[in-house]
Amino acid sequence: MSNAFMHNSHRLPVTFARGEGVWLFDANGKKYLDLSAGIAVNSLGHNYPPLVKAIAEQAAKCNHVCNYYQNDTVINFAEKLVAACGMKNLFLGNSGAEANEAACKIARKYSLKKYGPGRHTIVTLRGSFHGRTITMLAATGQDSFHQNFGPFTEGFVYIPSNDIEALEKALDKQTVAGLLIEAVQGESGIRPHSQEFIETAARLCAERDILLMFDEIQCGMGRTGTFLGFQQYRYNGKPVQADVVTLAKSLAGGIPAGAVLAGEKAAGVFEIGDHNSTFGGNPVAAAAGLVVLETVNKPEFLAEITRKGEKIMATIRGWNHPAVREVRGRGLMIGIDIDREAWPVLEAAIARAGKKDCGLLILSAGEKTLRLLPPYIISDSEIEQGLEIVRELLG
Repeated sequence: MSNAFMHNSHRLPVTFARGEGVWLFDANGKKYLDLSAGIAVNSLGHNYPPLVKAIAEQAAKCNHVCNYYQNDTVINFAEKLVAACGMKNLFLGNSGAEANEAACKIARKYSLKKYGPGRHTIVTLRGSFHGRTITMLAATGQDSFHQNFGPFTEGFVYIPSNDIEALEKALDKQTVAGLLIEAVQGESGIRPHSQEFIETAARLCAERDILLMFDEIQCGMGRTGTFLGFQQYRYNGKPVQADVVTLAKSLAGGIPAGAVLAGEKAAGVFEIGDHNSTFGGNPVAAAAGLVVLETVNKPEFLAEITRKGEKIMATIRGWNHPAVREVRGRGLMIGIDIDREAWPVLEAAIARAGKKDCGLLILSAGEKTLRLLPPYIISDSEIEQGLEIVRELLG
C-alpha cells in the first residue's frame, strides 16, 4: 500500500490494474468478481466498450469548456437527462455532495424569496447520508459522521424514517424550506421507506409549500429497477413527483459527475451568480453520461435489474443460513444483515483470490450489514458464482 495517501480510508490490501465487465484484475493478475461497482458508480461494469468509445471520442474533440460558454455534447446530455427525470432544468456539477449542497441552496432561496427570513430549515432522516462537506455532514442524520469537524452548518433537523407523527410535526410551514430524502437509504444498510411515509411526505410538502427533494445519488440511474428510486412510490394514484432531484455516482459510469434537477416550483430559483462549478458540465462526463442514460433508461433494461435483484434476494433467503438475519433491497441495491462484523468478511473475500479461483468485492453498510451493488450487466451465472462465494464466506 502506498504511503502517498492520507490515511482517511480503510483500504483493503489489493491494488487493481484493469477491469473487464464485472471482473477486476490486480497487479499480479489475480481476478475478483465485483459486486460493489465502485459503490454504485460503475453501473455498466469495467471497460464497457460504448462508454470507452464515447469518452475517447469526446476527449479527442475537447475535454473542458468553461461555464462562460456551452458545448454541444453537454447540451444533448442535459436535455435528455431532464426529460428522463421528468424535470424542468438542471445544474451539472462534479459529485453527490455538491449536488446536495445545491439542492439545499435552492430550497432556502425558494422559501426566502416567497416567505421572507426564518423559513430555512432542511428536514432529513435518521440514518441518512448526504455527503462529506461541512454542510452535508450537518444534513447527514448519523452521529458517527458528526465527530471532530464542528461547528456545523445550522438549520438541519432529523426524524426517523417511517415515523408519520414525527414527519407531520417536523414539517412546520413557518420554519421549513425543504425535505431531503434518499429514496432508499444506502450507507445505513439499504433501507427503503414505507409507501405511507413517502405518500404522506409528498402530501404535506405540497400542502405546506415545502420543497420535496430526493437524493438519488446511490439509488438513482436505474439502481432500484426504476430510473429513479422514488418513482416506485405513489401519491394521488400517480408516481410521486419531486421538486428537486440529485444525482451522481453512476451518472457518468465512472467519470466524476453530479446533477441537481429542478421541477416546476424550483426551476427558476437559481439566478446568475447564485451557484456555479468550474468543472461542472464537463464534456467528457457528459459524453459518458449519454451512454449510461441511453443504455439504462429502457423498460426492458430496468426490468432486468429488478429481475436480477429479486433473484439475488430470493437465493439468499432460500439458504436459511444461520448467519443471515435479514435481506432487504430494491433492484440491484441489496443489504444483508449478518450475525457478525461485516469488515472481516470483506477482508476474507479479498484474501480468497490468493487461495482459490477468484476474490470477491463486496461492501459493508453499518457494522453488521453486507452491501451488494453489482454492475447492471452482471449475468445470471456471475450472480450465482458471487452468491456461492458469499455463502462460503459466511461459513
